[in-house]
Amino acid sequence: MSPLTTTVRDTEAGPVLTVTGELDYNTADELRQVVTGLTLTPGQRLVLDLGRLDFCDSSGITTFIVARNHATAAQADIALVAVPAAVLRILRITGLDQVFPHEPGLDTRDQAAGD
Repeated sequence: MSPLTTTVRDTEAGPVLTVTGELDYNTADELRQVVTGLTLTPGQRLVLDLGRLDFCDSSGITTFIVARNHATAAQADIALVAVPAAVLRILRITGLDQVFPHEPGLDTRDQAAGD
């Protein structure tokens, strides 16, 4: 079991949150607290970089929805980046791939330069 770690980096376009490890029932609340603690302004884009995510269960998927709701309430956008195949499969099965913009592997360092 790899513990969940999160790293937040601010860019001009909005915060980039890198999620590493296992996102499950035991760790989802930790990510939920980080996400809802972010200050977003209208027009910003919250990016969840999932390229280092090892595992995600339904609690993790629920946390992505919480993140989307948080962004929407702030009139900001959200995108999932480098979504692991297993997570993408879950998003497709549930139809959430139509709700979350997702990109295969954006270099988020360049995000502020323009999407």
